[in-house]
Amino acid sequence: MKKLLAIAALAVLTLTGCAQSLAYEPAEFAADPGCADVIVHTNYDVADLPLRETNAQGVTAWGSPAAVILRCGVAEPEPTSTLPCVQVDDVFWLRDDTDAPNYVFTTYGRSPATEVVINRDVVSPGAALYALTGAIGYTESTGTCTEVEDTLGNPTDAD
Repeated sequence: MKKLLAIAALAVLTLTGCAQSLAYEPAEFAADPGCADVIVHTNYDVADLPLRETNAQGVTAWGSPAAVILRCGVAEPEPTSTLPCVQVDDVFWLRDDTDAPNYVFTTYGRSPATEVVINRDVVSPGAALYALTGAIGYTESTGTCTEVEDTLGNPTDAD
């Protein structure tokens, strides 16, 4: 009987220690095979934030609560976008800070396009984007920004 109680207690502790997966809507083109490459190659942690489980294809997140959320398969930005462009290694990102402290970065000149929402109060956008550069490198490069506001070459560069 004691063994059965111990097993039951262990099961309860195990279940209460499990974090729920985060519910998100997949992006319109999340089924693109390029998104599978991105998700498979993302890091287990981003800027010291642990990977979170999500319930949507092409979506992954880090932190508790989630401070970095990646969605692959979003609509590709128009070439005439007026958003500022930053470069992290060989990846160009359009930065939308209208919902600060949550910054939305969307790849520019990459197919499929990827969106990353970063809570700047929790993590440096430069550090987070730098950690994701390798995974984004698995998407096809289709162009570059004509004007780059900032170039971030390593995770300690200013944002």
